[in-house]
Amino acid sequence: MVTGLNIHGAMRRRLLDIGLCDGTVVECVGRSPMGDPAAFLIRGAVIAIRDCDSRGVKVRGI
Repeated sequence: MVTGLNIHGAMRRRLLDIGLCDGTVVECVGRSPMGDPAAFLIRGAVIAIRDCDSRGVKVRGI
């Protein structure tokens, strides 16, 4: 579950636009063969996010 975003600018807006906000349940469903990006299930859609873009997303296990 997402507990906060420590990202600013355009990337923050993009993540919010795809539904990555406080309280959203996120599940990692796969990683590319080289490890970056990873695929996440967010509100019923699978979204690939690079590691450098996801570092500012704070999550807590449920």
